[in-house]
Amino acid sequence: MYLPGPQLKQKQLKSLNKWPPLSTANKVKIAFFTETFLPKVDGIVTRLTKTIKHLIDSGDEVLVFCPEGCPSNYMGSKVVGVSAMPLPLYPELKLGLPGPAVSDALENFQPDLVHVVNPAVLGLGGIWLAKTNNIPLVASYHTHLPKYLEHYGMGMLEPLLWELLKAAHNQAVLNLCTSTAMVKELSEKGIQHTALWQRGVDTEIFRPELRNDEMRRRLLGPFSDEGALLIYVGRLSAEKQIERIKPVLDALPHTRLALVGDGPHRPQLEKAFQNTPTNFVGYLSGEALASAYASGDAFLFPSSTETLGLVLLEAMAAGCPVIGANKGGIPDIITDGENGCLFNPDENKESSESLIQATERILKNDLEHQSMRKAAREEAERWGWASATKQLRRYYNQILEQQSINIAA
Repeated sequence: MYLPGPQLKQKQLKSLNKWPPLSTANKVKIAFFTETFLPKVDGIVTRLTKTIKHLIDSGDEVLVFCPEGCPSNYMGSKVVGVSAMPLPLYPELKLGLPGPAVSDALENFQPDLVHVVNPAVLGLGGIWLAKTNNIPLVASYHTHLPKYLEHYGMGMLEPLLWELLKAAHNQAVLNLCTSTAMVKELSEKGIQHTALWQRGVDTEIFRPELRNDEMRRRLLGPFSDEGALLIYVGRLSAEKQIERIKPVLDALPHTRLALVGDGPHRPQLEKAFQNTPTNFVGYLSGEALASAYASGDAFLFPSSTETLGLVLLEAMAAGCPVIGANKGGIPDIITDGENGCLFNPDENKESSESLIQATERILKNDLEHQSMRKAAREEAERWGWASATKQLRRYYNQILEQQSINIAA
């Protein structure tokens, strides 16, 4: 079975969506186990919902196990809610506790393979059920949890968490990562059979034409539109390192900041950004969110813990130049100086200067700014969800073909 190794180059990455169309003749029955799903909204849920839609459109059958509170079906797939408890560090994230009903539903569905997304409690149940029933197992890595620990004062637990992740992921015949950096890092940590699951973005929802003055006024809130409008979209949590943006506002006094989203770190952020031109917008979704991206002058994403950074792609699809850390999966998305800018994410004064310089670079020249807007949109257009799902189906079929060969042998 062909599994790409960790040494994928940027040129190879950008060519993945040029593979020939995959035949839909081989229908697959997939059971997903995920620790997060609707009604929660984040990058993982976005990828899952878009993937499920395109799998169903291709004729595949899908069953989803996720924490309770979910819809009973989604886009033609059955969704099974599992009793769950909130994660202490992330009350919005619930950890499902699999019971006999999960095993019965899986047995009735008779999947061809099991795909575990970010295995934790429910995911470990999925791994166990796949192994005991001799069902091929795929796992995917979306959240860089070991790097989150240091932002919650538990950095000493990182080696232990890597060992737990390695034990879980090495049960799978394939471990998918959403960036070349994560393919490389997981391989170096001893996680086997790693491969790239290419990125995707909805370029029909997120588009430059949704830029408008009404949304811009909403993003600005009580502040005047005298300078550039910077935007951040995402969870307001400690590991997102949003405080890094404050020195930018201090150094560039005519900039304004709109923070779109919410989360447990909001009270600390409201205190940190007090007396700055910062508007806490709250959650936006659908066309309002797409319009927010398009109405900003630059998108700042200060986190250095990202496995990919889906919001960057959404901003780029909306024609908004992006600024992100030169770390993790972000360099896979941003070509420095073309569709956005990278900054040095080290925790020191130099990182503040680097982020300020990257922001100035985008804003100082109107011609260069417009060029980056166009280049950002063009880059996003490379990465449709249909193409990403075709790649995933190719992986699934390779696994099932290899299983048939092994059984025949």
